[in-house]
Amino acid sequence: MSVPESHPRYHSLKMRELIIEGMEKGLVAKAGLIAHGRGEAFDYMMGEKSLPPAIRASRAAAAMLASAQKPVISVNGNTAVLAVRELVELSGLLGAPLEINLFYRTEERIARLTEFLEEHSASNILGAEPDNKIPGLDHDRALCCADGIYSADVILVPLEDGDRAKALADMGKMTIVIDLNPLSRSSKTATIAIVDELTRAIPMLAANVRELKGLSSQSPADLDKIVGEFDNQKNLSDIIQEMSGYLSSI
Repeated sequence: MSVPESHPRYHSLKMRELIIEGMEKGLVAKAGLIAHGRGEAFDYMMGEKSLPPAIRASRAAAAMLASAQKPVISVNGNTAVLAVRELVELSGLLGAPLEINLFYRTEERIARLTEFLEEHSASNILGAEPDNKIPGLDHDRALCCADGIYSADVILVPLEDGDRAKALADMGKMTIVIDLNPLSRSSKTATIAIVDELTRAIPMLAANVRELKGLSSQSPADLDKIVGEFDNQKNLSDIIQEMSGYLSSI
């Protein structure tokens, strides 16, 4: 189906098409369609725009990534098909590898996602040959790379499962989650949760990283201050209030 650009929900419908195409190409699991639809419901409650708490979270996340010693970007099927160009750009800005990590893991899906990322100029891809495990997980999402997620200090985990987000936090990792649901375990256990739609959140995050890394006067202490002043639980409460206010105004 071709969506006309005049359609009032053009962007959202295009994202649906990308997810469906990703499933047909073997990049996205069937359950990924369900997850995407659930996220859309929360985006409606935000008026399909980035709310002020998400903008604050993005800047704090950018400061954390800019000051990280070994950042890693975790990638699953939905993330890749929705924002591959933006993820590759962010990977280049940070010098951070893209590590493929899947709940419904098959070697075929890993190979197809690796090829898909390479087709979009990604050069630092991990995940095809995991050689370590995240403690406390009993499924394939425990698999990880020693040079990637296992040894990272800061991990960007868009569209994350709650149990793995918690397991990473239990390892002492600083985690940045992108999740449209402020009530999810992922959002609550993250160091920083950006409650926003992925294709808005990643470009905003990249812009903030570019700005902070480009400020010659920016010191590690300045970046630490930005991160230290951010309160994830308060920010989640703020975004719930924003969503409630929007719903009350309809």
